Amino acid sequence: MATPLRQPPADPPALHDRAIQDLSFIRRTMEGASSFTDVPGWGLVGLGLTAVAAALFAGAQANAGQWLGVWLCEAGIGASIGGIATWRKMRRRGRAAGAPMLSAPARKFLFGFYPAMLAGAVLTFALVDPSSLTRDVTAIPRVLPGLWLLLYGVGITTAGAFSVRAVPLMGAGLMTFGTVALVVPGVSATLMLAFGFGVWQIAFGIWIARRHGG
Repeated sequence: MATPLRQPPADPPALHDRAIQDLSFIRRTMEGASSFTDVPGWGLVGLGLTAVAAALFAGAQANAGQWLGVWLCEAGIGASIGGIATWRKMRRRGRAAGAPMLSAPARKFLFGFYPAMLAGAVLTFALVDPSSLTRDVTAIPRVLPGLWLLLYGVGITTAGAFSVRAVPLMGAGLMTFGTVALVVPGVSATLMLAFGFGVWQIAFGIWIARRHGG
């Protein structure tokens, strides 16, 4: 009985096509394993300076609503400074390296940072009693400043796992300030906010700017 002829094998992919696929795979792997180095050092310095100013201004307010309003405005200003500074550094890096601006490390960093910030915003509005805003500053929930510092530190520490070593160290320090504000009786909330959001970020911003670019 005659054996049927086998169908000829399909043409193998061209060598250059396989080389391109291999290079793309290597590039994606290296990108995913790299660190997010676009944390803006001078942006952190600017954010810290505005936080110190906010602490001084908030300490002079007569009631809880004004105190809270100062810090909510500072949150918006700080988010704008940090966002713009990060975007500019990412854009410079993308242009220099010919890589996409929103790299895999950048996505990991952002997804690690923003959930804690969202939790902080939700808890702030859940804890604050609107009827207490016309009273003096002592009507602000005692846990609020420590909660802000703790959650901000958690976000920085978690996101910092995908960044340079200075970032998780900064986050750990912020968590320490938040813990002190929460568990030490009589500690000044405004002082903890000034040191955590202000002085601490200024110090690490200078460190990051000098070692990893502004």
